[in-house]
Amino acid sequence: ALVLTSLLTFLLTINLLGLLPYTFTPTTQLSINLALAFPLWLATLLTGLRHQPSASLGHLLPEGTPTPLIPALILIETTSLLIRPLALGVRLTANLTAGHLLIQLISTATTVLLPLMPAVSLLTITVLLLLTVLEVAVAIIQAYVFVLLLSLYLQENI
Repeated sequence: ALVLTSLLTFLLTINLLGLLPYTFTPTTQLSINLALAFPLWLATLLTGLRHQPSASLGHLLPEGTPTPLIPALILIETTSLLIRPLALGVRLTANLTAGHLLIQLISTATTVLLPLMPAVSLLTITVLLLLTVLEVAVAIIQAYVFVLLLSLYLQENI
């Protein structure tokens, strides 16, 4: 619990500090997110294999699977298991990058429209403020989802 709480605090801090002007958000880089996701996912997998190897390997083949489907299902479940750290990293990267990009585009539109159409510029400022509130929520939710999925992977393996 301490590791997951520390990770949540770390991700929350990085994500929220990245919303400040003229700062860089490390979690918008896939390499950083994969560097976080892969070792933590591997630790959950190895913990499960060490403490309960039969239960951990049992997740690769659900009960009641027809015999002809066993090889294909094991291959599909293994692929699903191996893709998990990539999914963790890409989810965090894509959601934060999309919000940052949208804020950048709308703020650029606001500055361009201010001398040309002040009324429209005020409307885009309102949209920008609402989007900023949404982006704060996304930063919090993405940190929570990252840690939640890791805890679910750990729970599945022990």
